[in-house]
Amino acid sequence: MAYSLTFMFRLILLSLGLTANNSLNLKEDQTSTGHGDGICKSRLEIYGYECQEHHVTTEDGYILSIQRVPNGRSGTGKDATTKVPVLLQHGVLMDGITWLLSSPDKSLGYILADSGYDVWIANSRGTKYSLRHMFLSPSNSAYWEWSWDQLVAYDLPAVVEYVYNQTRNQKIHYIGHSLGTLMALASFCEHRLLDMIRSAALLCPIAFLDQITSSIARASANAFVGEVSYWLGLHEFNIIGRSGDELLLQVCNQPGVNCYDLITSFTGRNCCLNSSSVRVFLDHEPQPTAMKNMIHMAQMIRRGTIAKYDYDSYEENMKHYGQAHPPAYNMSNIPNNFPLFLSYGGRDALSDSNDVRHLLKMLKCHHKTKLKVRFLQNYAHGDFVMAVNAKQLVYDPLISFLNLF
Repeated sequence: MAYSLTFMFRLILLSLGLTANNSLNLKEDQTSTGHGDGICKSRLEIYGYECQEHHVTTEDGYILSIQRVPNGRSGTGKDATTKVPVLLQHGVLMDGITWLLSSPDKSLGYILADSGYDVWIANSRGTKYSLRHMFLSPSNSAYWEWSWDQLVAYDLPAVVEYVYNQTRNQKIHYIGHSLGTLMALASFCEHRLLDMIRSAALLCPIAFLDQITSSIARASANAFVGEVSYWLGLHEFNIIGRSGDELLLQVCNQPGVNCYDLITSFTGRNCCLNSSSVRVFLDHEPQPTAMKNMIHMAQMIRRGTIAKYDYDSYEENMKHYGQAHPPAYNMSNIPNNFPLFLSYGGRDALSDSNDVRHLLKMLKCHHKTKLKVRFLQNYAHGDFVMAVNAKQLVYDPLISFLNLF
C-alpha cells in the first residue's frame, strides 16, 4: 500500500464532503517551525473571548505554552483570580485545540469559560506551540528522549504549580482526555499534586491498555513498529511526516487493519461528529510526539501493565530505577476521598470499556460520594471532544460534578 498519510487524510476529507486544500502542507511547515497564529488568535479571540498566552519551563528545560481564558464571552469584568481555575490537558497526538474544536456552544473550553470558570489550556512538550527548549532543538534526537513518564514527572507539575501560583493558591479542577487522564492517574497514585488539585474529570480514561480494540494501535504494538523505528534512528513520531508515513505503511499491511477507514480503525466508530469540527481538527491536528512515548504505550498494550518505561536492558533499568524491572503505577493507591469523574464510551477503540472497568475495579474502595462514572454506549474516542451532543451528554454532568467541589 504505497500511499502517504497525507493522501489518507485527503480521503477522509473527501468522505466527509470537504475540499482537500493545501492546509495540510501549511500545517506541516508550521509544526516544524512553531510559527503561525497561536491558539488564542486562531480559536478564541475570533469568537470574542479574552485570551492570554503564558509559558512555563519544566525542570528538564522544555518551554510549554499555556492559554488562559479568564472570562466568558459576556466578559463579567470580575477578577479572574476570584474564580475557580480549571486546567485542561489533551491527549497524545493532540494539543490544546482539543478543547476548542467545535463552536463555542459545543466545545468544553468555551463552555467552561462561559460558565464562570478561569480556564487554563495546557500544551505538552513536542506539540506545535510547545516546541522550544532551553538548550535543545527539535531537530536534535535528544529533544525527543522522553515518554509519558516525563509528562508525569515534569510537564504536569510545572503547569499545575504555575496555574496554582497565578491564581493565588486556589486549588484547581483538572480535566483530561485520553493520555491526559493517564498523566493524572499516574500522578495521583504517587500522591503528587493532590494538595493543588480539588477534583479530576477523566474523559476516555486510560490506565490499562491490553484490551484495546484499535486495529492500528494493536498491530503497531504487536509488530514492534515503534521499537524498530527508534532503533533505525527515528526519535520523533510525526504522523504527517516521514516517521508517520513509514509506520503507516508497515501497519497497513497487518491483518485486520483497514487503512481506508483510518479514523474508525484508530479511535472506534464515532457517532456524532460533524464536518465543521473535523475540518478544524484536520487544520490543526495531529501533533508530533516522541517515538519513546509510542513505545511506552505499546509496552502497556502487549503486557497489560501500567509501569514506567522499560528500557529492555538490565543495565539501563538499574541505572534509571535501581531495579531490574520498571516500577509499577498502582492505581489502587489513589486516595479514596479524592473527587473523580470518569466518562467512557462503548465504541471507544482506545479507551476500551473493558480496560476502563479494570481501572474501576482498582478504585472499588473509592468513596461513593467522590466517584461519578458515566458510560455512553454509542460514544467513541473522538466524540468526547468533538460530538455535536457532547454538551448535553458529557459536559453538563461534568460541570455539575465540578460545582460540588
